[in-house]
Amino acid sequence: MAKTGTTTQGLRTAIERSGYYPALVAEAVEAAVGGEQIASYVVHQETTFDANEVRRHVTVLVLTAHRFIVSHTDEQTADTTSPTPYATTSTESVKLDRISSVVVSRVVANPESYTPGSLPREVVLTIGWGAVSRIDLEPAACGDPNCEADHGYTGSSTADDLSLRVSEAGDGPDTVRQTLAFAQALSEATAATAAPGR
Repeated sequence: MAKTGTTTQGLRTAIERSGYYPALVAEAVEAAVGGEQIASYVVHQETTFDANEVRRHVTVLVLTAHRFIVSHTDEQTADTTSPTPYATTSTESVKLDRISSVVVSRVVANPESYTPGSLPREVVLTIGWGAVSRIDLEPAACGDPNCEADHGYTGSSTADDLSLRVSEAGDGPDTVRQTLAFAQALSEATAATAAPGR
């Protein structure tokens, strides 16, 4: 379930509504936001199945005038480090001028009859700021099919710090709409930061 909005109280309400350790999540996010005014946010809870276990995960994205804040909270079962189940929460604060890419991938059913303004079936929001990069390599080749020379490798490097996937079937149309609204607000904020004279 994802919620979006623009107030501190709205953010707290969305975290509480998610039902996922709200006191823990809210404290971590509010400490990271500090006294800044919230421009936009998304709260997304995801449930995954790992063998015979059900695990929950919540991601909170917050946009302020100067920063992008991301918080992840995961629950863990008892293990060798802890005799009882536990949760891990982390927050990262990124200055808007460090964000190098905001990628919005839309999956649209029946594209031949697409009407502008229609919601996509699925949205993947990928945000990069240089903390994590993925390198994809493959052997390089030349145009000669009989060539046996070693041409080294070719590849690409992709910023892939955060990827959030929401779907109409799994999360509902409001979640898809809210994720698109947050992505637009973040794109506009990073464009404004990069504008000359700023």
